[in-house]
Order: sequence, then structure tokens, then C-alpha cells
Amino acid sequence: MLYPVAIEAVDPKSAFGVIVPDLPGCFSAGDTYLEALANAREAILLHIQSLADMGLSSPKGRSIDDYKDAPEYQGWSWDVVEV
Repeated sequence: MLYPVAIEAVDPKSAFGVIVPDLPGCFSAGDTYLEALANAREAILLHIQSLADMGLSSPKGRSIDDYKDAPEYQGWSWDVVEV
């Protein structure tokens, strides 16, 4: 399954923050872009497992196009994480 992730770099010397819009409350970070993506994958897997433990199904990932123009993501970069 693919999930779009929004990636924010506050400045070149700080960590990259990652939000998974399809999984409210799922977020992560990393010191590098690639580390941030790897950490986001782990956060997604944990989030999905938590949903399963509660008897809930995980939502299907939507398209980046569904989010990229939203005001709350202005200035963020986008990528996709496969789980």
C-alpha cells in the first residue's frame, strides 16, 4: 500500500518533519530526508498495527494531488511511502 507523506524542512540545519495525512496523528521526523522517509514508514506500520489492534481497518492511501494544494501544506514537499 502507498501513502503520501508531507515533508517539512524548517531550515537546512534541522530535522525533516513528516506527516501522513491519510492517518491522522501519524507523524515522524529524521535528521536527513531519507531517514525521515524510513522513520515515516515505521510510524505508518505502527499506526496501522494500532488500528488493527482496535479492530479497525487502515484507510487506503489517497493521491498526493488530493493534498498538495491544501493551505496547511503550503511549502511542504511530497513523497510516497510504501508499506
